[in-house]
Amino acid sequence: MSHLLRTSRLFAWFFVVGLSIATLVGSGFYLYLRPGLPAVEQLLDIKLQTPLRVYSADDRLIAEFGEKRRAPVTIEQIPTIQLHAFLAAEDARFYEHFGVDIKGLMRAAIELVSTGEIQSGGSTITMQVAKNYFLSRDRTFIRKFNEILLALQIERELDKDRILELYLNKIYLGNRAYGIEAASEVYYDKPVAELSLAQMAMLAGLPKAPSAFNPIANPERAGIRRNWILGRMRDLGYITDDAFEQASTAPITASYYAPSTEVDADHIAEMARKEMVDRFGDAAYTDGYTVKLTVNSKRQQEATDALRAGLEAYDQRHGFRGPIGQVSEADLAPDNLPGLMAGYPRVASLIPAVVTAVKDEDAVAEIYARTLGEAIIPFETMTWARRYKTEDLTGPEPEKPSDVVDVGDIVYVKTMEIQPVQAPTENSPEQAPETDNRLQLALSQVPKVQGALISLEAKTGAVEALSGGYSFSQTKYNRATQARRQPGSTFKPFLYLSALEKGKTPASIYNDAPIVFDDSELETTWRPQNSSGQFYGPTRLREALYRSRNLVSIRLLRDLGIESTIDYLKQLKIPTDDMQKDLSLSLGSGLLTPMDLARGFAVIANGGYDVEPYFIESITDVNGEALYTAPDTVLCDRDCEKKQAELNDDAGEKEPETRLAERLADERAVYILHSMMRDVIRLGTGRRALALGRDDISGKTGTTNEQRDTWFGGFNHDMATTVWVGFDQPAPLGRSEFGASTALPIWLDYMEDALKGQPSSLMPRPNGIVNVRIDSETGKRARPGQEGAIFEVFREEDAPPQLDPDDEPNESGDNGGGGDFSRQIF
Repeated sequence: MSHLLRTSRLFAWFFVVGLSIATLVGSGFYLYLRPGLPAVEQLLDIKLQTPLRVYSADDRLIAEFGEKRRAPVTIEQIPTIQLHAFLAAEDARFYEHFGVDIKGLMRAAIELVSTGEIQSGGSTITMQVAKNYFLSRDRTFIRKFNEILLALQIERELDKDRILELYLNKIYLGNRAYGIEAASEVYYDKPVAELSLAQMAMLAGLPKAPSAFNPIANPERAGIRRNWILGRMRDLGYITDDAFEQASTAPITASYYAPSTEVDADHIAEMARKEMVDRFGDAAYTDGYTVKLTVNSKRQQEATDALRAGLEAYDQRHGFRGPIGQVSEADLAPDNLPGLMAGYPRVASLIPAVVTAVKDEDAVAEIYARTLGEAIIPFETMTWARRYKTEDLTGPEPEKPSDVVDVGDIVYVKTMEIQPVQAPTENSPEQAPETDNRLQLALSQVPKVQGALISLEAKTGAVEALSGGYSFSQTKYNRATQARRQPGSTFKPFLYLSALEKGKTPASIYNDAPIVFDDSELETTWRPQNSSGQFYGPTRLREALYRSRNLVSIRLLRDLGIESTIDYLKQLKIPTDDMQKDLSLSLGSGLLTPMDLARGFAVIANGGYDVEPYFIESITDVNGEALYTAPDTVLCDRDCEKKQAELNDDAGEKEPETRLAERLADERAVYILHSMMRDVIRLGTGRRALALGRDDISGKTGTTNEQRDTWFGGFNHDMATTVWVGFDQPAPLGRSEFGASTALPIWLDYMEDALKGQPSSLMPRPNGIVNVRIDSETGKRARPGQEGAIFEVFREEDAPPQLDPDDEPNESGDNGGGGDFSRQIF
């Protein structure tokens, strides 16, 4: 008995000594490590790396930028059963322990003694929060001890729900997904609140080993892990036996879902990304900023679709350039086809495909299309495919599929609308033709021609839609803002506006006659001419504009003066650095970007007020706090600089809430120009726009020498839209191509939808405008009862004088009027 007592006392003594030594060692570690531990308060200030997201004005996702996908959520937004799944998988005693689970640590210690290596680590969720937010992932004793100390601190200062929320928003769950909400979107394309029990358990299995238990890369192993977690949930009383049985036998439905953008607007998204990086540096990609743009998703998609359709139409008019690649028939084994197509990218809506058979008797080509599989190209979609020779010459129209493609050709195709075959009726009882139920695709090709479309809200400069090329995946070059091209005749409205402000009128007469310039500085004599090659003699300025008479424009610029016109362009804030300082300026020989031209047309459209194009409506931080809001634009006629300075002073360091747009052009001159440019649509080169059936459309076509650049700029009082079409490396588009055939159809396609349901919007008639009846030949005031007289619109001081009773009725003169041939202009 005494021996047992002595032994007990000895063990007790060893225990006390061991405990004391452990306490001393632990205290020593604590005193050594404590000064270097971060404060728990930092947890609440840490910004989780959250990507930059760009949205349209109507809250449609346009783009997401950033290395990590993350969407922070509060614990209240996470279903309780999902929380239980993570607790069952990672830390079932989370709500019971004080940050450190002694049982878990003892288990880890036993594993270390028995194997010589650290196995599980025994970390609680709180310890994982400490590690993920503050510590490295090194598997060392010092790091583990720091982890324990931090976990104890965190538990003292934060409640359990807040700790669990921090954990679920920070953990890495594979495939660039950080946090539970991002993982739910990545693997199941829906928020975590909509997941099934089986899907929740699958996500809960990922933290342990995101690669090994990944349901996409290793579905079998991921399924085993999921079912183990479901079993734990059942054993812990979180789910019933029936729920376990149903979830554990559910199929694995995970797949990879890239961020699903809702609007095809890559060029303007890139503009937003660059602006955010300029403002915030690399933090733009990680600090969770949200950018709302001015573009409307519907109009933006219409702009993208219209530009692509117009470029494809031009491209097909000029023939088929042949396949983009060729493979031998030996390579067309079914098992080879997916890999074969992987090397050819999809471009916009065009899909690469390989021709596997050509059947002239069935009028089809059989193909294998990337991502779509087996399909056919009906011959009816190939009839456009004359062989391309030059921009002005194509081969004969094909008569059968083999005239266009061969087996092994790799071509681009696109989806097509299939017209349903009607069943026989009593009136047509004959047998309906047999239909081919295979997927039908249309032959296409990636256009070489490029273009841009910019649509601005005329009174504010807000970008309604912008497309900078056929496909952003081809090149990130944004032609809307970067391409400096000759505007051709779309420049003429600015020249005519200058003339109207300087006393010329729509009825001023200029001679449309040959003119020759022999300048020693020019390599050749310049003999400008109209696009028709003809000359038409004395012409009123109104008619000269809507018929785009080049010789009249040259004489008008010579009359106004080149330097004076350049100064007026500067007044309108049109860039003049790349403007020619000679008479070719009248024909648009200078260089402007499509955005420059769109802004200039917006100034005309809104009545002559300055507008600054902008595309960012607001910027908010990760917490939804507004960092920037675009100022409201208010049109201003007088003392604008003084009023703006007062607004800026009132705003202090904040962005001013209002921007005053000063008047740049005389409103009466602008009003008259509107009426002249409406005649471009009614009577001139823009007649195709009559298809809109509207009375409020003004515009101007433009085509440069050799058809290298083609344009159309059109507007009503609310919206200005400009389209450019050309090759990136300037080259002729073809003898039969003009602004009216290339750019105007794109403009029309977009504006038809953009203006649908919108009321007519004409510039209000300002004071000081008069209508005078004039002689259409001379431009002078018409005599009472004179036949063929027409009405023209003038500024009061520029109206033709009253006729002297002794004047001859048909005497010609230099000034006077011209105008609408069929109706009175108001």
